[in-house]
Amino acid sequence: MKLIVFNGSPRGKESTTTILLKHFSDGFMATEENTHELAYLNHVKDSEKFIKLFREAEQVLLAFPLYDDVMPAIVKTFIESLEPFCGRADNPSIGFLVQSGFAEANHSRYVERYLEKLARRLSCQYLGTVIKGNANRIEEQPGWMTKKIFKSFHELGRTFGKTGEFDKQILLKLAKPEKLSAFQLWIFRLILKTPLANLNWNKLLKENKTFEKRFNKPYVDEIIS
Repeated sequence: MKLIVFNGSPRGKESTTTILLKHFSDGFMATEENTHELAYLNHVKDSEKFIKLFREAEQVLLAFPLYDDVMPAIVKTFIESLEPFCGRADNPSIGFLVQSGFAEANHSRYVERYLEKLARRLSCQYLGTVIKGNANRIEEQPGWMTKKIFKSFHELGRTFGKTGEFDKQILLKLAKPEKLSAFQLWIFRLILKTPLANLNWNKLLKENKTFEKRFNKPYVDEIIS
């Protein structure tokens, strides 16, 4: 089986998407005759190469993060570049991987429905969508928190490599929880009242040298002036 994987994270090789894909790909390659190629959509100058890879693939996996319920612009640009393939008879089968920092899978169900419709419009067999929440900065999480997750992605890749299909039981396991329980919501609201709520955001702001500007309101100030 020839699998082409498109990594749609703007962070490219340094992304959470890359980490999850590595475990999936390791499992996929456990079947000896399988081959796969990884393309990073943040290499925007390679857009013609992306189209060629899609055209020649047997199976395609498009993986990306969900930022505040929105897919990255490079993913949308890639999708739009596939318009000439609509209605083509021998398009590859296509599956998707959507990861986010949201705990609940229901945040990603809307984009899942869009992706299923996209597959139909491209005349591609829809393989399904892998949804994984609580994945933000997964590389910084301790091993005991990620061991089962990585094992599940490896097993998902291994079974996909043998059957060409996603194991539905593993998909359900990775997607949990679908919604937070009343107790979990209570804990979440409690955390929001503590400095822990903004710990990760503040770290990102400092890394990007924008911490001092976090309360700026440029558009409001422009209207007032």
